[in-house]
Amino acid sequence: MADLLKTDEIAEVLRVHPKHVYRLLKKGLPGRRVGSEWRFSRDEVLAWSGGKAAAPGSEEVQSRAGVEEAAPSLVAANGDVVVLTLLRILAASGPPLLGLVQADMGSATELLRRRAVLAAGAHAGGFPGHLGDERVARLHLVQREIGLLYPKGSRALRLKDLAKGRLASRPPSAGVRTYLDDALRGEGLDPARVHRKALVLDSHLDIVLAVASGRADAGLASRAWGERAGLAFLPLASESYGLIVKARDLGDRRVVRLCEAAQGEPFRREVGAVAGYDTSGAGDIRYDA
Repeated sequence: MADLLKTDEIAEVLRVHPKHVYRLLKKGLPGRRVGSEWRFSRDEVLAWSGGKAAAPGSEEVQSRAGVEEAAPSLVAANGDVVVLTLLRILAASGPPLLGLVQADMGSATELLRRRAVLAAGAHAGGFPGHLGDERVARLHLVQREIGLLYPKGSRALRLKDLAKGRLASRPPSAGVRTYLDDALRGEGLDPARVHRKALVLDSHLDIVLAVASGRADAGLASRAWGERAGLAFLPLASESYGLIVKARDLGDRRVVRLCEAAQGEPFRREVGAVAGYDTSGAGDIRYDA
């Protein structure tokens, strides 16, 4: 018995989360039940898994032991300025590199749940504590301002102007749409009626381009994007924004580098200089209910 390993010890041998050991038992992982606990022979387990401990990238052992492959080096987010800045700073420091998948919050969290991406952009009101039965952690990036953008030099925008003007907005599934709909109701306006003739676009950048090109009189987006395009801004809300990752991936080298970059002086200096962003607490890991 002294030579047998406990569940957490055999998890280290196989390089998997301890909970995954119980899934492997159903796939034939050799073990012995001792009371309410399991014990494992290192030699038997290594023989079953291919003769050696599972190392990251070892396809042979991962396939035999049923170890889930690492998530792709991708971040799913809506192209927020802060995410683009973070990924650019990471790229400048060298590999491992992370790519961007354009997605709103609902789509991004679904990609994360399916392990199709490593991290997903999310903001206040949409921070999940779990995806399925897996715990989720949040990498805080900024507090950002959300509102309506419109051309500088034109008359100050009023919400009631949206009923007759050309609006560039987001789909109902987009989290920021809630702020606009609530503000419209507060003015006695029907959001569905206002959006009946609106341009419904996929990203903040698309909104900015629509307003800057004259295709729309006003658009729903972050103040940061409006500042980049030289547009005026009518604030609607301030919200926390960051990246969510599966808690078990917090030790992943790519996630560690994301945290380090967000905590670094280059990120805080560059992002903090953008109107509409507050970088207090950038790089903090938080857990939501």
